[in-house]
Amino acid sequence: MSNQTQQDKGEKVLREAVKLAEASWGDRLVAAYALGSLAHGGFSVHVSDVDLGLVLSDPLAEEDTGVMDRLSNTVKAGGAPLADRLSIFWGSLATLSGTAPGGRFPPLDRLDLKHFGRLLVGRDIREQLPSPAVRDLVVSGADFALKFLSTPEVTAELRDPAALVNAGVRMLTKRVLFPVRLLFTAQTGQIGRNEAAVEHFTKVETGPAADLARKGFEWRDEPPDPSDRTVVEILERGLLPLYRLFLEDYGVRLRAYGELNLVQALQEWRQRVE
Repeated sequence: MSNQTQQDKGEKVLREAVKLAEASWGDRLVAAYALGSLAHGGFSVHVSDVDLGLVLSDPLAEEDTGVMDRLSNTVKAGGAPLADRLSIFWGSLATLSGTAPGGRFPPLDRLDLKHFGRLLVGRDIREQLPSPAVRDLVVSGADFALKFLSTPEVTAELRDPAALVNAGVRMLTKRVLFPVRLLFTAQTGQIGRNEAAVEHFTKVETGPAADLARKGFEWRDEPPDPSDRTVVEILERGLLPLYRLFLEDYGVRLRAYGELNLVQALQEWRQRVE
């Protein structure tokens, strides 16, 4: 399947979601953007999310959350290829600028919008948005990792790579590349695009963790055979070293920021992994 054919599947999901957004909010929809790999390249039909950013007029209304949930559920229920991958980030100029609460647009995704958002409809408001501070990116990245990667299920996968391989290529590549991308963002202040993050990581790191990062990037487009023992061996050698690097790096940064609760949570996570 060509890269263009892969991307077309994601674009179709975006078009359907934007159509529903226009019907739901009318003139209150200021702008809609493609985000993630559909905006900055590297989309993989095997593993990529379909990321959409919606900007509404101020102030946000109490019912906007429910409308957003119904929009997402409607698209996913439609059953189009990749519709289940739709992930919507949303807010207003005020919430994106940090002057009002509400919406769903974490710092990492605001940075993606600011630098790579591809306007689908409406007027481009990105120049009006501040770039998140590196501290906010690191704290948000730590929160994300603790929420999604430190669970008992993921910890078991880190200690038993064979189970991770059997979980499928989407989970496999996310487990490998998330820490690589988070490290890239902390060290550069830039959004962790997969290709750039892996290139950076393998320049500053060597050994099994770097080998795994390269393979994880390759697996996005060429999923491995779950019965291939060498895949498990690559994970057994590199997965724990990769997560140790991430936990050490973020622990140092968060301690310097005075985020001691997050430091403690990362230390407890490391003890569970080890």
